[in-house]
Amino acid sequence: MIWPALTVVLLDQISKYVVLKNLRLHESVPIVAGFFNMVHIRNRGMAFGLMNRPDINFGFYFLVIATLGAVILLLFWFFKLKKDGNRITLGLSLILGGALGNLIDRLRFREVIDFLDFYLGTYHWPAFNIADSAITVGTFWVVINLFFQRSSNT
Repeated sequence: MIWPALTVVLLDQISKYVVLKNLRLHESVPIVAGFFNMVHIRNRGMAFGLMNRPDINFGFYFLVIATLGAVILLLFWFFKLKKDGNRITLGLSLILGGALGNLIDRLRFREVIDFLDFYLGTYHWPAFNIADSAITVGTFWVVINLFFQRSSNT
């Protein structure tokens, strides 16, 4: 199940390249008025802008080490699963691809490029990217499959 991870990394990096080439930093382009903009935002922190402060170098090293640790754990989990087409592997692959996509940004730029900006009225969901989406979908996929796997075993 390495193909979903590679697909996520590829789509994530291509989309970020397009944003870099077409939008200035902090530029916003309306796509669906009142709901969705393409933006060019940089995030030195974690999801939702946590630890997004330019004066904290500790955060950079912490996030790189934490991501590498997560990648190692995900790979370990992959190899521990049976080769019987376990449905959890798809979710793990999406999480792995997302983690690697954001890690590439962090190592290249010391920050992550976010560009998807959804909002209603004055409420804006924090900007995110394809890697973040893959991590979220993958996490839900794993949790749901673990839940149903356990409930079917009882």
